Amino acid sequence: MGELLIRPRHAPVRANRARGLMGDPGPLGRFGEYGGRYVPESLVGACREIEDAFRAAWADPAFRNQLAGLLATHVGRPTPLTPALRLSAELGVTLLLKREDLAHTGSHKINNVLGQALLAKRMGRTRLVAETGAGQHGVATATAAALFGLRATVFMGERDVERQALNVFRMRMLGAEVVPVRTGSRTLKDATSEAMRHWVGVVDEAMYCMGSVLGPSPYPWMVREFQRVIGDEARRQCASELPAAVPDYVVACVGGGSNAAGTFAGFVDTGAQLVGVEAEGGAGATDGTPGILHGVRSLFLQDDDGQVAEAHSIAAGLDYPGIGPEHVHLRELGRARYVTVSDAEVVEAVVRLARTEGIVAALESAHALAWILRGEIPAGSTVLLTLSGRGDKDISALRELL
Repeated sequence: MGELLIRPRHAPVRANRARGLMGDPGPLGRFGEYGGRYVPESLVGACREIEDAFRAAWADPAFRNQLAGLLATHVGRPTPLTPALRLSAELGVTLLLKREDLAHTGSHKINNVLGQALLAKRMGRTRLVAETGAGQHGVATATAAALFGLRATVFMGERDVERQALNVFRMRMLGAEVVPVRTGSRTLKDATSEAMRHWVGVVDEAMYCMGSVLGPSPYPWMVREFQRVIGDEARRQCASELPAAVPDYVVACVGGGSNAAGTFAGFVDTGAQLVGVEAEGGAGATDGTPGILHGVRSLFLQDDDGQVAEAHSIAAGLDYPGIGPEHVHLRELGRARYVTVSDAEVVEAVVRLARTEGIVAALESAHALAWILRGEIPAGSTVLLTLSGRGDKDISALRELL
């Protein structure tokens, strides 16, 4: 059975554009016509409490310093900016890789989770509830829970449990409870639905730890701010590496879009072209229409009756039928563009990077590289690619395909 998207009768209130791009969306949590907070009454108070706590924490130097210290000592930040020398020569561009694959736990997800876990401790919560697709957000959540002495419950689609068995083992070894979701498509969308339903019953003790720039306000803004470290670091690194200080193109894969949002935030005020790359079978920005799902108004794949259309991607982390509301806003303003690539192109990109640079990328990250490999970027351009995760988790799937 599909899941119904809510279509509001009235046009949503527009955000104050004076706040600037990728700034504070204000108390309504809106990015243009998208965003907002559409949750059951039982969660309205919890979302407001989280927003108040985040605003206070983000304005507190002690909180920011504690998070920065953890990102340095536990995650290994700053992550390197690696020149892809052989691939650059083949493509006729200067390609730089922002190496989130080298962050602890193997992806960018840990940046956001440590921030939310610190906030949970500050709020007196004892549990983290999360959803996961590829398992990287689940591993990061389990890692943070172990670090801070919290309980963690991670919901994961049964199909993803099977194709990401390594990450399921890692989560359980770290002490997290992994709950397979057997409804619907048995992927990320259904895991998110079940996790949010579970949160309703434990809201007084648990913090919902959202993995992407999705969900009800303040999550799209809060997650982007925790991931902004990617773009801020890359901006400083590019300034020291590039003659022009800013790359011509900034490219990242997009499912919900947290690694892209964090990267774009560092360059949105420059002349760099921002490009988000979606899976051909799950392209919310490209093929979605307005609706409300999981507490947020954005673009989602849906049929004429308002039912969620199933997404497909070779990468479990991109197997989601929508996109974060801020990405839709950036697209409508013409500040960022969103393109799609096929599964076959993604596999080719994984192999190409491995054999030219000795780096095995996650299938999610390889979407961004696949678009670059098409050769649409003018020769002589400089390109920053956020390599959001490493491919250890995908080895079994790749072994069957190659």
